[in-house]
Amino acid sequence: MANYFTENSDVLFHFERLNLKEIVDFLEDDYSQSSTYPDAPINYDDAKENYRKVLEIVGDLSANFIAPRAASIDEEGATLENGKVIYAKGTQESLDILSQAELMGMILPRKYNGLNFPTTLYMMAVEIISRAEASLMNIFGLQDIAKTLEKFATEEQKEKYLPGFSSGKYTGAMALTEPDAGSDLQAVKLSAYQDETGKWFLRGVKRFITNGNGDVLLVLARTEAGTKDARGLSMFACLSDETIKIRRIEHKLGIHGSPTCEMQFNDTPAELVGARRFGLLKYVLYLMYRARVGIGAQSLGISQQAYEEALKYAKAREQFGKSIYNLPVIANMLIDMRVTLESNRSLFYATSVWLDRKEIYEDMIERLKAEKKPTNEVNEKLKEAIKISNLLTPLTKLILSEASNKITYDSLQIHGGTGYMKEFPIERLVRDARITNIYEGTSQLQVVAAAGGVINDVLEDYFNAWERKDYKGSIIKLKETLIEIRSIFKDALKYVKEKKDSNFQDVASKDLVELYSYIYTGYLLLDEANENQNKLFTAKRYILDSLAKAKKNAESIKNELYSDILYADSILI
Repeated sequence: MANYFTENSDVLFHFERLNLKEIVDFLEDDYSQSSTYPDAPINYDDAKENYRKVLEIVGDLSANFIAPRAASIDEEGATLENGKVIYAKGTQESLDILSQAELMGMILPRKYNGLNFPTTLYMMAVEIISRAEASLMNIFGLQDIAKTLEKFATEEQKEKYLPGFSSGKYTGAMALTEPDAGSDLQAVKLSAYQDETGKWFLRGVKRFITNGNGDVLLVLARTEAGTKDARGLSMFACLSDETIKIRRIEHKLGIHGSPTCEMQFNDTPAELVGARRFGLLKYVLYLMYRARVGIGAQSLGISQQAYEEALKYAKAREQFGKSIYNLPVIANMLIDMRVTLESNRSLFYATSVWLDRKEIYEDMIERLKAEKKPTNEVNEKLKEAIKISNLLTPLTKLILSEASNKITYDSLQIHGGTGYMKEFPIERLVRDARITNIYEGTSQLQVVAAAGGVINDVLEDYFNAWERKDYKGSIIKLKETLIEIRSIFKDALKYVKEKKDSNFQDVASKDLVELYSYIYTGYLLLDEANENQNKLFTAKRYILDSLAKAKKNAESIKNELYSDILYADSILI
C-alpha cells in the first residue's frame, strides 16, 4: 500500500537529517518520563524510532484513507443545518480515524494524553496530511489551540480542555478576525465583560473563523472599555454552547471541507487565559506564529501532490507520438517544480527547528527561575532564537505559499485542457492552494513582517560562518555564487539605506526579502549537497537560478520602478 511518509525520499531525508536532540532531551525531561509513562522513550534514538513509527501511521492513513475521500469532501463540503455545522462525510470519517490512531494531541504532553512530539515533527505530519486533503489540515492543525492553552492557561483550565483535544473529543478554533478587523487585529471590537461575581462573558461578532464550529474556542476580545488598540485586548477560552450562533458558512473557492464561519457571541460564558491586556501582544502572536508555520506545511503538502499529479499525467499523456514527459519544455517545468519543492522543504524544516528552539528556551527559563538557578546562558540562546524565528517564520510562509500557487498553476498547465476539468485532482489543488498566501496574513504582510530582520541583516553571522566553511568539489563554485548573491544583496541594501526614505524602503522590501531568502536557502542546500551527492543537482539548479533572480531583484530596486509606486495616487486614476 502507498505511504506518504516512507515513499517520499525528500521527507525521509529531512527526517533522518534533523538534529532535534536538544529539543527532545528537554521535552522528555532527559528521558525521566519513561519511569512514569510506559510509552515514553529511554533515549534520543528510542524517541526518534517512536517518531518514525507514528509518521508511518500518518503516511499510511493519509495515502490510503484520507486521500481517496478528498474529491468527495470537496464536492460535498461542510454545511449548515438548523444552526449546526455538519462536516462532509469524508471529513468526519478522517477525523474519527485520526482520533482512533491517537494523533489529535501530537504536541501535547503525556500528562494530557498527548504524544509529546516536537513541533518540527508534528509539522511533518501536517505536511503529509495536507498532501492528502488540504482542508483537513485546517482542523487537524488546530492542535495549536491546545498548545497555546498548554503554554498559557491555568492548570485547572488545562485539565478541563486538553485531554479532550488528545482524544479527539474536541476540535478547536481561534476566533480572532471580525468584519472590520481582518489583518488589523488591534481593531477588534467583540467585548468581554464581568458580572458581579467576576465571571466573564463575550458579546459580539467574529468572521472568517476557520472551524468556527469547534468545541473549544480561543477568542480575542476587548476587556478595557474605551480602548482602541492592542493594549485593551485579552484572550479567552470557552466551550461552544447555545449562546454562540453560527450565522453562516462562507461559500469559498477552495478547501471546502473546512467550514469558515461567521459567529455571534450572545453573552457567552468564558474564561480569561493568562493576563488581561496581553491577548494580542503575547498570546495571539504566539498562536499566529505557529499557525503561519502550519500554513507553510499545508503549502508544501499541496505542492507535493500537485507535482505528483503533473508527473503522473506527463508520463501517461502521449502527443506527437511520444509521452509529453519527454518533451524538453515539459521536463523543464517538472524539474523546476521538483527543485522548488526540495528547496522549500529545506527552508521549512530549518524554520520549524528554530521555532522549537525558541519555545523550549522559553520553557527552560521558566523552569530555571522556579528552581532559582541562573538563566543568563539560556537567555542569550532565547534572544537569538526569537530574532531568527521572527525573520524566518514570515519569510517561510511567504515563499512556500507563493510557490504552492505557482506549482499548482504549472501542474494544471502540464495537464492542459483536461486539468481544467473537475475529473482531475489538479483542478481542486489549484483552488485549495489559492488561500495559502492569503490567510494567517497575506504575502504582503509577510514581507512587512520579515523586512525588519532583513534590513538589519540578522543572519549576518550565519552567512559569515558559511563563507568560512570548507566545501568540496564543485560545491566550492556554488559557494562562490552565493557569495556573489550576498554581495548583490549588500549593495542593494546599501542603496536603500542611503536613500533615507522610509517609503522607498517599504516598497523595496519585497525584493530585499526575496534576495535574503536566496542566500539562506542556498546555504541550507549547499550543506545538504556537501553531505549527500544526491542533493547536488537541487543545490546547483536553485543557486544558479537564484543568481539570475538576484540580479533582477537588485535592478528593480535601483531603477525608476519604485519612483512610480511612490506616486501611485497621480497614476492610478
